[in-house]
Amino acid sequence: MKKHLGRQSGVQNVEVTLIDGKVDITAKEDGHIAPAQLLKATYDSGVTVAQMDMTARGRIVKDSAGNFVFQVEPNQSFAIAPNDLLKSMEPLMNSLATVTIYGELYRKPAGEEIPNLSAPLKLVILNVQKKG
Repeated sequence: MKKHLGRQSGVQNVEVTLIDGKVDITAKEDGHIAPAQLLKATYDSGVTVAQMDMTARGRIVKDSAGNFVFQVEPNQSFAIAPNDLLKSMEPLMNSLATVTIYGELYRKPAGEEIPNLSAPLKLVILNVQKKG
């Protein structure tokens, strides 16, 4: 699985911890990672994903449709699922403030074996640190 994920576009490093059942993926500095592609690659390697979390630095902005997204430099953004934490961050919206976000991109629904990758993954923000 480590080699399979390491060959995906934008991936710099893959660390697998079998005891914890965790896989940590580090993006290349200028890399663009597609979480749905990583999720599919993991399933294709024969491993079931229970949850996909993300830690990244960027800005919270509105896209052309008026939806909030987490924009990661240089050119990648993640749709944000609405929740109470997002509402409390309104002063940071569309500002130049850089934030570090810890969030969840995927949680396996009960009874579902393979994820539905036709629907875009939405970032559920769990924690935010403002960097200024």
